[in-house]
Amino acid sequence: MINPTSSPETFHYPVMLNEVTKLCSPEKGGVYIDCTFGGGGYSKNILKFENTKVIALDRDKYILTISNNLKKKYPKRFFFHQKKFSQIGTVIDDKSAEAVIFDLGLSTIQLKNLDRGFSFNSKSSLDMSMGLSTISAEEVINKFSEQKLKFIIKILGEEKDAYLIAKNIVKARSSKKISKVNQLVDIIKKSKRKTYDKKINVSTKTFQALRIYVNKEITELIEGIISASKVLKPGGKMLVVSFHSIEDKIIKYFFSNFSSNKSKPSRYVPYSSNTKSFLFNQYKNKIFKPTTEEINENPSSRSAKLRYAIRSKNNFIYPKEMINKFQKYIDLENSYV
Repeated sequence: MINPTSSPETFHYPVMLNEVTKLCSPEKGGVYIDCTFGGGGYSKNILKFENTKVIALDRDKYILTISNNLKKKYPKRFFFHQKKFSQIGTVIDDKSAEAVIFDLGLSTIQLKNLDRGFSFNSKSSLDMSMGLSTISAEEVINKFSEQKLKFIIKILGEEKDAYLIAKNIVKARSSKKISKVNQLVDIIKKSKRKTYDKKINVSTKTFQALRIYVNKEITELIEGIISASKVLKPGGKMLVVSFHSIEDKIIKYFFSNFSSNKSKPSRYVPYSSNTKSFLFNQYKNKIFKPTTEEINENPSSRSAKLRYAIRSKNNFIYPKEMINKFQKYIDLENSYV
């Protein structure tokens, strides 16, 4: 178990580090934004090139030791802010970034710290906060209605047995408060049908749903990538590593639908789009995935997908369609009991 005073760097695996670094082209120099600093893998690699400057963000206070050490090594080229990446506009306000990097989801550092309640193997409290959150998983489990729990687990976790899990959570908490991770794991195991996929842990989807809700990860992602498109210079790249289908769906939609080669809804519809509204140049819809060697070294990288898009020279126009498309996720994350 990791505690807050131990060095978390040992447990950090930056996913597709070589691919991300190559796409960023740090040999050119310039400003790079690492929106999910974590163990600092991407930032450290970019800073090896002398003419680079890295602005990093992370909501997690447990990585401050790593960021402070990097600041000592590169005092004039590395700048860290303990903020959510939706707040990127508060740390840079011009279109000067060569690249903006997002590595979404749960980090190995967070997962290995059993006190934080992310791991199925934990016997600690149900927290699941990545930092700067306003609610814990324990509050969600014990205070939310059965219907609300079902929606969270079904929509954010894509869990087909959401109804049974929510029902049994409410039943269990009526006699005893659910305050520990292992209590929740037991409830989920008893709720799952025998036909569930044995390739993943039975609790995976429910834990994913609770974590996403607690940290408002979908809202953060949408606001973050929109804000990032404001600070990229023409020709700058936005790179996103995602780990589950909801994240990837959002990224693909954003890159595809706000690109100069956006597909028409039908071949019978005349092409009349305003070219000045495109945020990105022609999007290639190319996906990078971890190599077999990387997956063997870091099994949690197996579901990772890396997409990137190149910023156009057009001025920023707020993509309202993006919000409308994913409104159900935003509304769910921002609703309470």
